[in-house]
Amino acid sequence: MVSRRLAREEGHRRKFLCVVDDTPECDRAVVYAATRAIHTAGAVVLLYVIPPGDFQHWRGVEEMMRAEAMDEARQRLAVTAERVHAFAPGVDAELVIREGQPAEAIHRLIDEDRDVAILVLAAGTGSEGPGPLVSSIAARAVPPFPIPVTIVPGDLDDEDIAAVA
Repeated sequence: MVSRRLAREEGHRRKFLCVVDDTPECDRAVVYAATRAIHTAGAVVLLYVIPPGDFQHWRGVEEMMRAEAMDEARQRLAVTAERVHAFAPGVDAELVIREGQPAEAIHRLIDEDRDVAILVLAAGTGSEGPGPLVSSIAARAVPPFPIPVTIVPGDLDDEDIAAVA
């Protein structure tokens, strides 16, 4: 069952969800979401998903690996939030870290935060295709995302994004 979005209700605002990863196209999605948020008095939610690891080692090693993954997630989110603020001063950037498969983490976050109204992704520009996340989401038939998904061409520069956002 799809939860009704609350972004247009009093006391709520539209949130643009971006998945932060190490792909070059990630920045394109973030810039687009920040630009849309500033034009609509919205906010940006930056989600970093730590992939399920082989944390089945000795307890000390498992804790160290998990701590390193969390540190990397926090650092990448901090840098990405700076990018949001540089491009869209005054726009809030909420930082969220989850463990698991990206598509499942995205679904859970959308279910939990009913202000999230649009998922923004960017397509890769390489010959390998649009990128692993866009490909997995495009191929995923069930369950469908309960919100619109915007896919930004990965080869747009900041000026092009500003013109279309």
